[in-house]
Amino acid sequence: MITRLRHILEMIRFSHTIFALPFAMLAAVMAWTTPGSSSPLPSAPPSFNWLHLVGVLLCMVFARNAAMAFNRIADRKVDAENPRTANRHIPAGVLSVASVVCFTLLSSIGFVTSTLLFLPNPLPVVLSVPVLGFLMAYSYTKRITSLAQFWLGASLMLAPICAWIALRGEILLDNPADILPAVCLGGGVLMWVAGFDMIYACQDFEFDVKAKLRSIPTALGIAGALRLAAICHFAMILVLVALPFTSRLGGPALGLGWIYWSAIAAIAILLFYEHWLVRPDDLTRVNIAFFNVNAIVSIGLFALTTIDLLTTL
Repeated sequence: MITRLRHILEMIRFSHTIFALPFAMLAAVMAWTTPGSSSPLPSAPPSFNWLHLVGVLLCMVFARNAAMAFNRIADRKVDAENPRTANRHIPAGVLSVASVVCFTLLSSIGFVTSTLLFLPNPLPVVLSVPVLGFLMAYSYTKRITSLAQFWLGASLMLAPICAWIALRGEILLDNPADILPAVCLGGGVLMWVAGFDMIYACQDFEFDVKAKLRSIPTALGIAGALRLAAICHFAMILVLVALPFTSRLGGPALGLGWIYWSAIAAIAILLFYEHWLVRPDDLTRVNIAFFNVNAIVSIGLFALTTIDLLTTL
């Protein structure tokens, strides 16, 4: 049983949770430290609650587990034909489809159940099934649209937005503009993920063309995909620059300072380095660019912005 669980965690790349989880946690810290703006006098932010922290963590883990396992089921035949992915657990016979289906169902139930931790806020429970459906729908996007990378980005965009809704539902129902910081942060995640997934997808360019699968690289070519990825990452920086100014549109004032701006500058340098690593005629360093650099981006932004928010309380 332990061996099977280890294989499942390997199959869903559990370590890659590091991409979305820091942004959900950052949204949670923002939610706990930012007063509401639903009245002439700002209301107090929601109090920190250990149960809510556990809820955010469980929802993130269960949702990603369910979506990734479902993706492996949906793509098992494609993975078997692709030399790069033929040794994945289902095509290689390490895990049976039935066991992965069972894991997907248990993770889905775990996700929906975890949203109950936010009651009496009803929004997480109400939105849980639609959110899960959106995450799982990504698995079929390469069959119908070249914008698959943007769908993946939108899926991870939900992490900070959903965390914000879970923690500030009462404020949000009173003032819909309260969600603007989470939407802005989520927009940065969307551009970031779409960009680095375009880089990653370049590895499968020849196979995707042959298999008639759609993606940004098959639509624009490898060079075109890398250029669009760079544009997406530039857009991410612009969105993060805009984050402290969402209060001018009716959102709450975040109180970000020089530490946050230092983090944005560091992220810009890291993303430039990521694009320097990968060339249209040399994709050998894609994995370094994909995991190492982006792990630093997500963890670094979370750590530095959290320090900024906590030191200005």
